[in-house]
Amino acid sequence: MYRGKFYYEDGSFKLIDSDTTKTLKKFETKTFDMIFADPPYFLSNDGITCSGGKMVSVNKGQWDRSLSISEKHKFNKTWIKECYRILKDNGTIWISGTLHNIYSIGMALEEEGFKIINNITWQKTNPPPNLACKTFTHSTETILWARKDLKNVKYTFNYDVMKQMNGNKQMKDVWTTSITKPSEKKQGKHPTQKPLNLLERIILASTNENDLILDPFCGSSTTGIAANKLNRRYIGIDNSKAYLDLSIRRYNSLIDGENKWKKL
Repeated sequence: MYRGKFYYEDGSFKLIDSDTTKTLKKFETKTFDMIFADPPYFLSNDGITCSGGKMVSVNKGQWDRSLSISEKHKFNKTWIKECYRILKDNGTIWISGTLHNIYSIGMALEEEGFKIINNITWQKTNPPPNLACKTFTHSTETILWARKDLKNVKYTFNYDVMKQMNGNKQMKDVWTTSITKPSEKKQGKHPTQKPLNLLERIILASTNENDLILDPFCGSSTTGIAANKLNRRYIGIDNSKAYLDLSIRRYNSLIDGENKWKKL
């Protein structure tokens, strides 16, 4: 399945410390049932934003530095092409982003053989204010859900589960939640960490128990925590040991909590 060494491995939760584009090439073709990716937004341009009521830099790290349009699109096409190869024919891919990157992502998906199923708008109930006062407050992110553009191949969509979660009504493509809760950052923080309930919904919508999920830019592994809670298998990739160690702490905290609950 994977021709390489894991940074951390515990049953169905595995982490790889490496460059994503190089690592994807080490997986066998048609390995994964689902891929969730939260790639660099390329918005670190020395600007300012608001976090916890304080003015802070928008810079996330060297991995998020602004690129030219051609560089950005080349990067997106490279890793998305490999995702097409390692995704099962009946699998799907979810990619989140903002205006800084999502339009390149959408084009790259179609250029590399994917067909977009839905354009999910994640509406944040408590976004940080816009300190510059020169634009509308940025209160949404886009999550593209796509499948391989193949005929006569059914992909997984647990429609009834989504309907039940939505008060027995069809779920719409606008999902409204708060940003990541402080309780989900007890083990440490990642600058683009997604809320756990967002990933739980994505996983419940498009996978079944024991399916294998890949997150090629895993950060603090919210995808992996959600996968583990829902009895799915998970592999995450990141080139930052600090964030991989944060992922391990979050995973161990989840396991410790489950073990305590079982003893009661």
